[in-house]
Amino acid sequence: MRKRTRYSLLLMLSLVAALSVAVWLRKTAPPEVARLLPESDAILYINVRPIRALTHFDRTPVTHDPDYQRFIDATGIVPERDLERAAFALHRMDNPNGPNGPVAYSEVFEGRFDGARLARYLGSIANSQEDYAGHTIYTIPIEGRQLRIGQLGYDTVAASNMPTTEQIHEMLDRYRAAASPFSGSSLLAARYHDVPLLSSAWGIGHVGLPFSERGHITVFGLELPLPEDTTFVASVRVGVGTLHLRVEQIAPSEADAARSSVALGSLVQLLQAIQPSIVAQSNKPDADAVRDFMGSLKVEQHKDRAVLTAAVPLQLLKKLTAPGNVAGQGAAGMDAAPADTAGH
Repeated sequence: MRKRTRYSLLLMLSLVAALSVAVWLRKTAPPEVARLLPESDAILYINVRPIRALTHFDRTPVTHDPDYQRFIDATGIVPERDLERAAFALHRMDNPNGPNGPVAYSEVFEGRFDGARLARYLGSIANSQEDYAGHTIYTIPIEGRQLRIGQLGYDTVAASNMPTTEQIHEMLDRYRAAASPFSGSSLLAARYHDVPLLSSAWGIGHVGLPFSERGHITVFGLELPLPEDTTFVASVRVGVGTLHLRVEQIAPSEADAARSSVALGSLVQLLQAIQPSIVAQSNKPDADAVRDFMGSLKVEQHKDRAVLTAAVPLQLLKKLTAPGNVAGQGAAGMDAAPADTAGH
């Protein structure tokens, strides 16, 4: 009897240990929407829920343009209300002057969607359909490009505007193996461990590609002292009344990281020097938020990495997430289809 009890106890402990390992793997694994993305040069991810809870941007009335409103009326999807998570794969294009420009996108959206209504809408604007792996892929022409969209599950949609079907097929294939916490692209496997825990949004790889201009990264007309193929690990973590921003440049060597730190530090000093003129043009709440943000900017070197950190105040965050500024509207994905496909 005592021997049987010991074996039962050992079996129970083994089951608890196995369950704990499984839960830990799922907790530390990349988000599923990111694991579904195809091979790419960069990955961007956002968990909308904590940012929506912090800013309540979904409660602000929005006036949509007619095409966008037709999309909402037809599908019942209001992205600022219904979108939960999204992940974007960035693909560098060989011909930056082609219809895709320098970067094409593959995307996965997770949220509260009415699959039947969305399928009817996509079918009404698509110029062709393909059945693949038990799913329907809708091809929608947009300004010389082909946007392919497929519903993966009741709450998940994939899209890609790459010239071939390879990427959308790869996402559908990954969906069948998505239960594995180790699935995902080679970039995700190589860099996700660098993303800080509890990050609500992050980017890995050549995340500066959308801002490429003359071989460098340009933001708001300001050319950063970094080449366009710089490897970054960027993250945003929600704090109490603020967002903690961290951007790491992974340099080829410590000497390169030191040079980048000096160059970025000089740029931060320049921004802080012109801060009074920016503050003078802002109203009181915005001025205080800009002042706090500028004052929090800091650049440090950690071995082969140049690290920029900052705290984004809630007031500034609400400004950035106000209607018309929310990232994703006008992108290559699902909520861009209505405006760009009018008449098809």
